Amino acid sequence: MIKEIILPDLGEGIDGAEVSDVTVSVGDVVGSDDIILVLESDKASMEIPADVNGSITEILVSAGDELKPGHILMKIELSGDAPKEKVPVEEKPQKEKPTPEIETIETIETIETIETIETIETKRHLEDLSFGNTVFASPGVRRLARELGINLQVIKGTGQKNRITKNDLNNYIKLQMAISSGSIPAQKQDVDFSQWGEVEVQKLTRIKRITGQRLQQAWQTIPHVTQFDNADITDLDNYRKKLKTKAAEQDIKVTFLPFLMKAVTIVLKEMPEFNSSLDHADQNLVLKNYYHLGIAVDTPFGLTVPVVKDVDQKSIIDLSSELMDLSSRARQKKLKPDEIKGGTFTISSLGGIGGTGFSPIVNPPEVAIMGVSKSDWKQVYDKATGEFHPRFIMPFSLSYDHRVIDGASAAAFTSRFASALCDLSYFKN
Repeated sequence: MIKEIILPDLGEGIDGAEVSDVTVSVGDVVGSDDIILVLESDKASMEIPADVNGSITEILVSAGDELKPGHILMKIELSGDAPKEKVPVEEKPQKEKPTPEIETIETIETIETIETIETIETKRHLEDLSFGNTVFASPGVRRLARELGINLQVIKGTGQKNRITKNDLNNYIKLQMAISSGSIPAQKQDVDFSQWGEVEVQKLTRIKRITGQRLQQAWQTIPHVTQFDNADITDLDNYRKKLKTKAAEQDIKVTFLPFLMKAVTIVLKEMPEFNSSLDHADQNLVLKNYYHLGIAVDTPFGLTVPVVKDVDQKSIIDLSSELMDLSSRARQKKLKPDEIKGGTFTISSLGGIGGTGFSPIVNPPEVAIMGVSKSDWKQVYDKATGEFHPRFIMPFSLSYDHRVIDGASAAAFTSRFASALCDLSYFKN
């Protein structure tokens, strides 16, 4: 039996990925856990396992290909001990907010089943030729382009063999509308910097390029506000050092980050709007009763955000061990697709590097993100004794979506978070 391996959903906000490496060849025998493909998306590089046991019969992708979920990657002839495929559970289709462009195209593509229209569209394909190059697109896409006066030659197709899809046309229309409304700045002027001295051109990695695009979009579409605060972690630091010594016997490194993660989940349970997302229509708030924290990891290829699941159910040692594993594999480009999706809140820690404060950008569809800076010893005045005492102070910030969270709630969140770090009972389980 031949099994088609399909590219799975890559996570929230990830529309596609580029093939960076095909790790198998036709004829290779693979197991369900063997890696057959490495992809590079906007968030991370991900390893795609075979998920079945068998022999590779056909490879349908190659390095450099741009893929979208649902694309057939390769075909495998299942072996006798291959696991039985799960019978898919029929799900009720969810209603999505339609857009005029998509509705028009879908209606047209329904009509395409009529042979006469196909014949007419075939005769008209010469209208979409420019400079001697053929434009590959479905008759439905061609028809709508003609109705709107759009030259398909100027649109870059993302389908197989550079075919222009309905999404390509929709995105082009939206781009032109954004440009005409002034929401997108004019293209930057191409400057020859070498006229003033020696230069070196270094190509951005795919992760940096697409992460930059996503961050720019988030900054432009989300009304950001940042709340700054400090936390006294003197007692926590002493406790961490004791725990660190014990954990070292298991080769586990205990940093402050697991404590911050636990404290965050405590506050998220008390203030659930921070653990939410706006729905597609921006009319309802989706409150999440699970606590999956994205942790920003700096890698040689750019910023990656693996997600630690069910933080509220794990101990400090468990979180420390998991963070070591995820961080290591993130830097080796070995994260799996399900390890970078499903986050409900993000922490970006620069405490090991330096700085006294920064304003992180919210990672949609989340509504808040915490930024942690380097802790330092400071003289703090004690009202009870009237004296100054050295205390270990951690500066941190909270950026949030002002459509969901107001300033008073943000201040209450940072204050409660700081107090949670002072209560060691939260971390002794």
